Amino acid sequence: MVSASSSFRLAEPRPGDSISYKFTQTMRSVAALWRKNRVARTGRSMAKEVIRELAARLTTEFGNGFSKSNLEYMRRFYIAYPGRDPQIAQTVSGRFGEPEQRAPSRTAQTLSGRSVTPAAEQPFALSWSHYVFLLGLNEQERKFYEIEATQQNWTLRDLKRQFNSGLYERLALSRNKKGIRELAHQGHGVSRPQDILKEPYVLEFLGLESKAVYSESDLEAAIVENVQHFLLELGKGFLFEARQKRFTFDEEHFFIDLVLYNRLLKCYVLIDLKIGKLTHQDLGQMQMYVNYFDRFVKSDGENSTIGIVMCKKKNTALVEITLPKDANIHAREYQLYLPSKEELQRKLEEWIEEQVTEGE
Repeated sequence: MVSASSSFRLAEPRPGDSISYKFTQTMRSVAALWRKNRVARTGRSMAKEVIRELAARLTTEFGNGFSKSNLEYMRRFYIAYPGRDPQIAQTVSGRFGEPEQRAPSRTAQTLSGRSVTPAAEQPFALSWSHYVFLLGLNEQERKFYEIEATQQNWTLRDLKRQFNSGLYERLALSRNKKGIRELAHQGHGVSRPQDILKEPYVLEFLGLESKAVYSESDLEAAIVENVQHFLLELGKGFLFEARQKRFTFDEEHFFIDLVLYNRLLKCYVLIDLKIGKLTHQDLGQMQMYVNYFDRFVKSDGENSTIGIVMCKKKNTALVEITLPKDANIHAREYQLYLPSKEELQRKLEEWIEEQVTEGE
């Protein structure tokens, strides 16, 4: 019988080799092991023996991080990302036992928030822990979440939260088939008002789900207290400006729940919070807010103000009959718990089928 050590040998490092180089060579070696005839049933025991020996040698030389399971992740990683030279770090928490911090992104962006680096040449800007999580996703979602996590400097916790909230599906539901393909290959680009919209908005981080009764003031206060999470949920380019912004018109005072600014769209975004069912009065009030900002607040170099009424339950027919087609006013539902990804995926599949049927 041929022993594992005689059939496969880890290349000896050259003088001056960096750990990242050795790590890269390790992943290539592990991937090559499975790509050869050892995939056959008769060779599986040999492959396992090689992995055990390889894990022991790497652990002796470099310390923790090279267990058998981790080497399997390395193999899967190399197969999932062919043609890209890996230079990856662990999360800070994985190395030093400290809270995870956001690392600067190395991927450039256009003003629309899109990556300008070709996918095949895109550097690996995330941590190894990020990629271990991404390996469990399908190809389209994996590409999308990698781009978004890189561009927005998501921690691993942020990445998991956005995945669990069904961000990809929620964005895809407001796009056509071409837009869905763009999500996978370019990430979430922001170049028009519709690009910042999603449904539902998921506000589970507010901690209001357990409350039997809460007011609009409670909802607003919880958002302000968790403004960083709220901006993450809204998406790219948002800056928080004010809460209960007052303006006076015809000697009467009016108050806007939340005023934000989107630097990518170069416009104000006004948000009104409603804990009940949407009414035509809510839409008319937001139309007045938007008109006021467009006429008296925004500068000549800025784009038209966007108004979003966030409500527990909207009526699409009411929105269509109340607002003109070109209105920059939008009604969107929010929920205080994480949605079921299976339900979102089912809705997305049904929506795509409807689009195909309409196209025929």
